[in-house]
Amino acid sequence: MSTTQLTPAQHAILAYALEHTEGKIEWFPDNIKGGARKKVLEGLVNRVLITASGSGWLVAAEGYDAMGRARPAPAPAPAPAPAPAPAPVPLPADPEIEAAVTAAEAEWAKDKAPDQVQAKPRTRENSKQASIIEMLKRPEGATIAQIVQLTGWQTHTVRGTFAGAFKKKLGLTIVSEKAKGEERVYRIA
Repeated sequence: MSTTQLTPAQHAILAYALEHTEGKIEWFPDNIKGGARKKVLEGLVNRVLITASGSGWLVAAEGYDAMGRARPAPAPAPAPAPAPAPAPVPLPADPEIEAAVTAAEAEWAKDKAPDQVQAKPRTRENSKQASIIEMLKRPEGATIAQIVQLTGWQTHTVRGTFAGAFKKKLGLTIVSEKAKGEERVYRIA
């Protein structure tokens, strides 16, 4: 068994290629698009887990090792000298994926280098997070039930968002009040 640490996306891509496409990288999880797909491929190439093959990618011998699989038997005829790896085809930019990748990289960098100053995260307009913040800015505030109805999230997700995204990441101060016989109301102070 190999000690190579794979991200969940890398593991899923390699496993699918080995199981379904004879080692060809042709499938990606639905949530890996645009810039995220490019980053995952770059990570696999940098770790020599995949190799260029014509206009596509194949799982390299090290990729088989990382997945705990036996390497494929070498081809019977000697292969011609490999052509230089083609430059990855630039994928169209997807702002939502780019923002997710940037946020994930910032979180990873924070864990790896805590002494570096982190940029303050931005809130996109037309997002659930922005809608919740607007609700919490109202004079009457918002209840957990109102936020659940707006977002479709579960109550524990709303509370986690208060503690994580709003308090820790955005530095917002959230206060709550509970009148007798009423639901608890949350506001941004």
